[in-house]
Amino acid sequence: MKPIALFSLLACAAAAHGQDRFPTMHGERADGSILELPGSPDTPFIVIGLAYGQKAQPALEDWYEPAYLRFVAKHGLFANAYQTEVYFVPLFTGANKAAYAPSLKRFRQSAEPEVADRVVFVKDDADELRQALGLKDKDIPYFFVVDREGRIVHRASGDFTDEKLEGIEEVLLR
Repeated sequence: MKPIALFSLLACAAAAHGQDRFPTMHGERADGSILELPGSPDTPFIVIGLAYGQKAQPALEDWYEPAYLRFVAKHGLFANAYQTEVYFVPLFTGANKAAYAPSLKRFRQSAEPEVADRVVFVKDDADELRQALGLKDKDIPYFFVVDREGRIVHRASGDFTDEKLEGIEEVLLR
């Protein structure tokens, strides 16, 4: 084997090995069922939107409709070219855990059924998740594209923009 080809092969293997893994979390859906994320999806990828601060919740909600339409309802030019699962995760941590039950109750009463199936409420330890996922700012939402093996293959954060949505879509089309 040529040295350049061997080097490329080793570099790819090292990059794949070095990819971060999405930590396992368990959450509750509006119907009361428990879901493990990222779990073992039937699709090649899973998109997980996560917010763990109160100021991040409205920004996460701004992602609901465009992400749902593109990735679940399949609106868009390349929408039928990929398969993915999409979940939005409001994460309740620390003192914020007290808001879990009232927030879930309010959500059950007001959410559209199509969106409700895609929202998973999680109570967890913020420090472990912040460290594992590199979450630095609790005031913005984070988005992760995770492959079947649980590796994070793409990250985005902050307010919704078409460019960020297209960046996620680009990864799903590979």
